[in-house]
Amino acid sequence: MSLHYLPAVKPSAIALGTVFNQTAELAVMAPLFGQTYQRAKAANSKEEFARSREATGAAVAWGTSLVGSALQAYGVGALINATGTLSYKGAAYLGGLIFAATSAPTFISQLLVEKRALEQVGVSVLAKLFETVGLSVVLTWWGTRTNPFEHTGAGGTPLSRSPFRSE
Repeated sequence: MSLHYLPAVKPSAIALGTVFNQTAELAVMAPLFGQTYQRAKAANSKEEFARSREATGAAVAWGTSLVGSALQAYGVGALINATGTLSYKGAAYLGGLIFAATSAPTFISQLLVEKRALEQVGVSVLAKLFETVGLSVVLTWWGTRTNPFEHTGAGGTPLSRSPFRSE
């Protein structure tokens, strides 16, 4: 597999998207880190806490969340570039489609099959909408193209050199 098939996304957009996602996920993961912090304060020494399973679990959760956020930011940026999305309205639609494709089935299952509380599922839905629709709008605002003067169509061909464009 050659890497030149992967769409280029501005590195600063990936960094901004990672920070955006981490901030959005903080609301979801705050209870985990809050309990871990309280146990760290109650531990007799820093070394004792550092060896605990809770510290290891929290570090692993944060690390995987960071990598996942960066991959999600790259993926959304690549979709913005590949679809040629330039407007906030288009970015919101794209984020809505990402939400519908990735998260909506899970939430419907949680409500109808698992019979979870509406409030619990509702908070998760809002967090995911923020991560998908919000991320796509923020990345559109920031800009994701490495060369902003060369817009590409859905096929990846620069629009200026498209065989379908009349000269």
